[in-house]
Amino acid sequence: MNNVVLVGFMGTGKSAAGKLLAKRLKRPFVDLDDRIAREAGKPIREIFAAEGENGFRARESKAVEWASGLRAHVIATGGGVMLDDSNVRRLKASGKLVCLTARSEVILKRALHTLPSRPLLNGPYPKEKVEELLSLRAPSYAKADGTVDTSDRSLEEVVKEILKFL
Repeated sequence: MNNVVLVGFMGTGKSAAGKLLAKRLKRPFVDLDDRIAREAGKPIREIFAAEGENGFRARESKAVEWASGLRAHVIATGGGVMLDDSNVRRLKASGKLVCLTARSEVILKRALHTLPSRPLLNGPYPKEKVEELLSLRAPSYAKADGTVDTSDRSLEEVVKEILKFL
C-alpha cells in the first residue's frame, strides 16, 4: 500500500488532518518536522537559528529519504519540502501527494499563536511574508497529485475531501 503524503504551506492543517486521516485509514502517522526536531534534539526554530535554512533543508531531505522508504503511512511534511525536486521525486515514488491550501489570512490566523516557532514568519510583516512565500512556492505545490483547500472547512471536511481524492 502506498503512502499518503500531505504537503503545503504552514498553517494549512497538514499535521492535524494527517492525524485524523491516519486514524480513519488505520495507518501510522509521521510528522517529518517532529522527526527532524527529535533527531536534532532541538526545536525547528533553533535548527534555523544555528544552521540556517540550508541546514534545516539538508535535515529535511534526509527525513524525506527515510520517509520515502515507509509503506502505508500518512506523512505530514514541512511547508518547504516541495522546493527540492529530489524530495518531490522521492515522495511521489512512495505514494500520493495531496497539497493542503488555505487563503493567506486564514494561514496567518492559524499561525498567529505559534509565530515565535515559525522562523520564516519572524519579522515585522508576517502577512506580506506569507503572501510572498505562497507566491514563490505555488509552482512547487502544483506538483502534488491533488489539492484540498482547507480555508473554510472543518478538519472532518478536509479529511473527507482527501479521502474522496484518494
